[in-house]
Amino acid sequence: MTSSSTLPTAAPPVARSVTQASPGHTMLEDVLAILMATITLSLGVLLLKTTGAVTGGTAGLSLLLSYATALPFSMLFLLVNVPFFALAFWKKGLAFTVRSIVSVSLVSLLSSIVPSLVSFEHLNPVYGTLVGNLLAGVGMLILFRHGSSMGGFNVLALLTQEKLGWRAGYVQMGLDVAVVLAAFAVAPPWMVLLSALGAVVPNIVLAFNHRPGRYAPS
Repeated sequence: MTSSSTLPTAAPPVARSVTQASPGHTMLEDVLAILMATITLSLGVLLLKTTGAVTGGTAGLSLLLSYATALPFSMLFLLVNVPFFALAFWKKGLAFTVRSIVSVSLVSLLSSIVPSLVSFEHLNPVYGTLVGNLLAGVGMLILFRHGSSMGGFNVLALLTQEKLGWRAGYVQMGLDVAVVLAAFAVAPPWMVLLSALGAVVPNIVLAFNHRPGRYAPS
């Protein structure tokens, strides 16, 4: 006879993955998140531009062009991203592309408005560069988690993460380094080196907080 103490016990429940457990976002949540992200990003751009620093991505490329020409960052940022919107539509679909266009447009608009709302009597270059890049990283992270991006290198980084499993933050970091190195043509060497250090910050934010399979966007 089998003792009741040896009766089989139920198997422990299998924990659901983060992807299965994560609910989708509502449209209102996406709208508010994109607004928060673009405000954060525009403030980061102001800090970088005030210190004369550069950063990576199409934002950094647009900053470089604004230093080298008389054209405003807001206009250049939109123009530089146009080819990447076509890539986003081809590979990521209409919803992602529309959200990215809205995000880039808002950052361009806010970047032209924020300087009239905020000014700095003194801004330490090291602090401005590092915190400006930190704000940029937080803003991009929010956008990624709500099915949007800042266009440009963000699209390439997300595509390589999805297709090849490479972390978006590390891919973005490599692309950003190339942009920052190009700043030697328009900025003092010490500022380029400081900018290179600062450009690592947003990519660390993404690499640590946007891993494949850890979070399910809406």
